Formats: sequence, structure tokens, C-alpha cells
Amino acid sequence: MSFSANQPDPPPTIKLTHWKRLQPMSRLDDLAERIERLVLRHEELKRTNTLLEQQLGSVSSERDSLKSRLAAARARIDALLDRLPTDSAPNPAEPVNAADRNIS
Repeated sequence: MSFSANQPDPPPTIKLTHWKRLQPMSRLDDLAERIERLVLRHEELKRTNTLLEQQLGSVSSERDSLKSRLAAARARIDALLDRLPTDSAPNPAEPVNAADRNIS
């Protein structure tokens, strides 16, 4: 059988020599073993996911608590700032001594 230039090449053949050598029962045993490993891995990942979800919930609660405490602290600081005297009073941070007041 010859192919002309206008016809596509025939599809490549796939050799399954490895699968031909295995006994049918061996292939089923291998498949069953792989399925068992996948099921175990799936269960392990589900447990890990559950633990991570619990940790996320805990960390989220802690974050919310810290945000609330920060807001309360800001409110207390704002209240203290409101109680400070206005600029007409001397600034307590500036040094006050006789030389600065021109006392004679």
C-alpha cells in the first residue's frame, strides 16, 4: 500500500508491550491498590482541610477581637486628645525657665 503526496500519513501505532506482559489479575490488583491509596489520600486531605478551616475560624475571631480592641483604644486616645487644652495655653512640651520668660 503506497500513499501519495496528497494523502495524510497513517496514524502512529501505540505499542502496549508493558500491558501485554501483565496478567489481567495483576492489572486489577494494581488498580485496586492505587484506588485504595487515593481513598486514603482523600481522607487525609479532608482531615487536613477540616483542621485548616478550624484554624481559619480561630484566626479570624482573633483578628476581629484585635480590630475591636484597636477601635476602642483609638476612641480612648481621641477622648484624651479632646481633653487636652487648646493652643492658647503654654505647651507643656516646651521648657519653661526664667531665661525664656525674660524675668529681670
